[in-house]
Amino acid sequence: MSNNSVIHAFFVGKAVANVLQEKAEEALSDALSELGKFDAESREHLRQFSEEVLNRAEREMSQRTATAPSATAPSPSASASTSSDLQETIDELRAEIARTRAELTAFRSRPL
Repeated sequence: MSNNSVIHAFFVGKAVANVLQEKAEEALSDALSELGKFDAESREHLRQFSEEVLNRAEREMSQRTATAPSATAPSPSASASTSSDLQETIDELRAEIARTRAELTAFRSRPL
């Protein structure tokens, strides 16, 4: 083998290694970019979901208070049952929030 062909092979090997390194860096950069994009989209979807849930809860709460009889003063027993109904609704909402948080935590900890 001549000295010239050995040098040529060395530079070809070096060029191959450089091109492979650049392609690997580009692929890693693209993958990280897609992961960041997915994360941002997931957070936005979660924000929109939370906003929609809160809007619906507010709407239902206003509908309930709008349809509640307010023209006459409630009797003490009616007031007690309304108070317990309100407490029951609050407890149900807290339980639903806890379930939603647990689902979100499970979703976030899922491997990609």
